[in-house]
Amino acid sequence: MIGDAHLTPQPPREAERRPGRKQISPSRKCSKMAAVMALAVLRRQMTRSPQWAYAGPAPIRAVRRSVFGFSVRSGMVCRPRRCCSSTAETAAAKAEDDDSFLQWFLLLIPATAFGLGTWQVQRRKWKLKVIAELESRVMAEPIPLPADPMELKDLEYRPVKVRGHFDHSKELYIMPRTMVDPVREAREAGRMSSSTESGAHVVTPLHCSDLGVTILVNRGFVPRKKVNPETRQKGQVLGEVDLVGIVRLTENRKPFVPENNPEKNHWYYRDLEAMAKITGADPIFIDADFQSTTPGGPIGGQTRVTLRNEHMQYIITWYGLCAATLYLWFQKFVRRAPGV
Repeated sequence: MIGDAHLTPQPPREAERRPGRKQISPSRKCSKMAAVMALAVLRRQMTRSPQWAYAGPAPIRAVRRSVFGFSVRSGMVCRPRRCCSSTAETAAAKAEDDDSFLQWFLLLIPATAFGLGTWQVQRRKWKLKVIAELESRVMAEPIPLPADPMELKDLEYRPVKVRGHFDHSKELYIMPRTMVDPVREAREAGRMSSSTESGAHVVTPLHCSDLGVTILVNRGFVPRKKVNPETRQKGQVLGEVDLVGIVRLTENRKPFVPENNPEKNHWYYRDLEAMAKITGADPIFIDADFQSTTPGGPIGGQTRVTLRNEHMQYIITWYGLCAATLYLWFQKFVRRAPGV
């Protein structure tokens, strides 16, 4: 053929020049060279760095497979000592920081309880001082009632002397009340039940003849069945009387105490302004002493001078809480076993 005359003879291929040998592609040859180079780098790294330990002889094929992502056989053991130890040290340091913060935070509980207990100690000293001052005032010699009502602000619980006559037509009733009887209260202390009788305090306007003012006098306690003045006519004193009373100031309404009801003449706490407005008297109030008691009339001496003093209970509570929580804190953070 004409086309065959112009063909240039080609040199024989590698497989044709060397019969009997398997043909290797260029890509295969490159992969093999890369594996050999990687193996050399790995061996150099193994000899230089103590991070890797060679556990014994292993076939080169296993090493080569490990380089290209296959599973590593028992001949090669990877021990990343420095990396794992660094991670463990970081975690231990973080845990130690958290533990230290918790330790000092929990120490605030006994510290706060100790502070509150100490505060209650100071409060108890103050309360005992106030009680002693009140008792000294009550036991002091009576003085004449000052004409200026502003002077009475510093004279609460101080005995004063007055002279005048009562206006029984304008009586007020503070109720419900129980009679103040120190002997009976000491006898019944600690009992679950009490035999006290409920009643009212009778407040009567007294016109002071020497001062020219009208004040309010708490004449004392009457039982409920004798609140009506018709049932105690013998006790309605007529004419001028001399009596001694304890100065009392106005009283604020306490929680759960009902509002006063002037229309029904039911008073639940001392509101001197309202009482003075109803009776036309001045906002001056005294509690008559026990010597002012008349047969068939109200029983005087109804002033309570004892104040609530429960600070010792609070002291025991706060100091006890401080001791208990401090003991638990000591056992947890000071005497705990190593490694816990």
